[in-house]
Amino acid sequence: MARPKGSAEVIEARRRQALRLLDQGYSLGEVGRMLGCAPSSVMRWRDARTQGGKQALKVRPTPGRPPQLKARDRQRIVGRLLKGAMANGFATELWTTARVAQVIHKCCGIGYHKSHVARLLHELGFSCQKPERRALERDEARIEQWKRKDWPRVKKTLRGWVPTSSLSTNPASC
Repeated sequence: MARPKGSAEVIEARRRQALRLLDQGYSLGEVGRMLGCAPSSVMRWRDARTQGGKQALKVRPTPGRPPQLKARDRQRIVGRLLKGAMANGFATELWTTARVAQVIHKCCGIGYHKSHVARLLHELGFSCQKPERRALERDEARIEQWKRKDWPRVKKTLRGWVPTSSLSTNPASC
């Protein structure tokens, strides 16, 4: 069973409740069913309280792998990203996670998978951006002029938008 979600206070309150129920005479299995946890967890909490008192019921942070990038490295990466992709040796200004991974490797000597780079960028305050699919040379004023003048002239219309019908009883078909 996975550890329940919630703050440390919520998890600790659940453990205290389990021990109160045990003290009232309920069995490990009954307490586990009431709280939706394994009886072995209730037994572990009981044993922890016996050995270490109430302090042993405190939630400890689950350790993970220590971060490879130090705070100084993160600042250097942010600085390199803000200079732009072309300043970092790429042909275009488009940043991809693969490109950012190359910059991190070049700058700090640490290899990151591109999917982890996306999480790292989010932690650094960057968000995903999609480039606009429009030409840089696009002239909005000329496009509007064309829409107003030329488009109505070249647009196909059905006899000036008169409704047509193949039925002989319809006066419009005569």
